[in-house]
Amino acid sequence: MPTVLANALLPIFVGLLAGFYAGRRGLMDNVNVRNLIVLVMNFAVPCALFLVIAQSSRRDLQRQLTTSVAIALIFGAVFLACYLWGRRFWNMPVSDAAVLALTIGFPNSAAVALSLLSDVFGSGAVIAAALSIAVGSITISPVTLALLELAHRQAKISPVALGRGVLRSFRQPVVWSPAVALLFSFCGLHLPSYGIATLKTLGSAANGSALVLTGLVISAQPFTLNGPVLWTTFGKLIGQPVLAIVIALLLRLNHDQLHQVVLIGAIPGGFFGLVFGKSFGSSPVTASSSLVAGYALSVVTLPLWILILTRFI
Repeated sequence: MPTVLANALLPIFVGLLAGFYAGRRGLMDNVNVRNLIVLVMNFAVPCALFLVIAQSSRRDLQRQLTTSVAIALIFGAVFLACYLWGRRFWNMPVSDAAVLALTIGFPNSAAVALSLLSDVFGSGAVIAAALSIAVGSITISPVTLALLELAHRQAKISPVALGRGVLRSFRQPVVWSPAVALLFSFCGLHLPSYGIATLKTLGSAANGSALVLTGLVISAQPFTLNGPVLWTTFGKLIGQPVLAIVIALLLRLNHDQLHQVVLIGAIPGGFFGLVFGKSFGSSPVTASSSLVAGYALSVVTLPLWILILTRFI
């Protein structure tokens, strides 16, 4: 087990620390990271997602349908709870609450899930990891962008306005690429060898660049330890995996599916919320501090969840 944990987790934390060190030491600009974001979110991750999903058989994807539903329920429930908590208990503006909700609700699957799940549970788990990115990208990420846009324009938030904002978000490659890949697979289409080679070359940069980008973004974040930060960090690292167990049991997922959705839920929060928020002038300290605290504590919680899943559940 120590070897399994080292093989699965050490590359992840080394990549994060590399980005953090580069940002803190000034080796890389940790404020103007737009070019690196474009590389990761417009090229590397979409190509990796498309390749994994498009190469999966229709039968394998159908087997993962309940897994996708479980992931959507987990992400959506945490997102909604965090958004309402920020709005009603801490009087956050819509934009700040949306950024916080996405930071907590959407794990950093783009940087961590693909390699972590395949290392811990085998290559078959990479489909669930890819679907977690796809689900988050076509559900709570578009909702966050819609809320930010409406708040920026000081427009009334309504189901129709949210729906329009969600539709506009499908212009982003990280949103439409998994949707196209799903259609590609369900139609029984096959990629030519040169297509696979091209996507593999571009997608191979996804994990490493996303990890470095995450560390770089974290290095630029202010940190304040207070009640909201402690609650949100606890909710992300403990509450979301526990919720995943409950939802997996309610949906009667099999043993492997339960393990996969719980470990996805145990992954620390992603940087999407902070990046989206920055574009609209929203940088809530609670979100940035929760992100920093989450990665610091995940050094302990992530190995513990892997041990619990592999030994006791």
